[in-house]
Amino acid sequence: MKPLALFLAFALSTLPLHAQVAPSAAQIAAYSGLHRAAHEDDTAEIARLVAAGADLEARDGRGRTPLHVAAFASNDAALRALAEAGADMNALEGQAYDAVTIAAVADDPELMSLAIELGNDPGLTTSPYDGTALIAAAHLGHDEVVRRLIAAGAPLDHVNNLGWTALIEAVILGDGGPRHQRVVKALLDAGADRELADRQGRTPLDLANMSGYAAIAEMLRD
Repeated sequence: MKPLALFLAFALSTLPLHAQVAPSAAQIAAYSGLHRAAHEDDTAEIARLVAAGADLEARDGRGRTPLHVAAFASNDAALRALAEAGADMNALEGQAYDAVTIAAVADDPELMSLAIELGNDPGLTTSPYDGTALIAAAHLGHDEVVRRLIAAGAPLDHVNNLGWTALIEAVILGDGGPRHQRVVKALLDAGADRELADRQGRTPLDLANMSGYAAIAEMLRD
């Protein structure tokens, strides 16, 4: 195993796991009211419940509002109905994820763009790692999501509490393949700072060289 891979394996093994958690089958079965309507994409029921005074910001056991449930289910119509009824588009669920970051992680660019259109700030600090949707998408190689977030004005050089930017995560947690290459290119074309280093003083170029990602290293040199 390469030195960087060994370092990452150790470093990540010491961190608590904070992946997004979609509603489980049991939780979905127990939903009622707006949470159920959001999961089922039932806009008529959303309208009826809102007119009857239902709480748009009600939380389930994991801190999810109906808006988060709609985002996890990729239900565009429900998301729009909740937003137009006055739901807080910037609400964070129990692990500090918003609708935009949920959609970014799910590689759902259409839902993500809709959430931004409806008022969700693409630059929110989200997740237990104090990251952003852009960092999450760059890490996962979701290149179309990255391009849309950049176009929406997401901060390019936000540093999370691991000391990593979107560009660093695209390298250090990516696989060096075509999608991560496109992410790196999009970030560089947009003006991401290629000199920002991690806590060990390693730049994205250093990290690409350590991982043997020749195509990414060439982009970073150029």
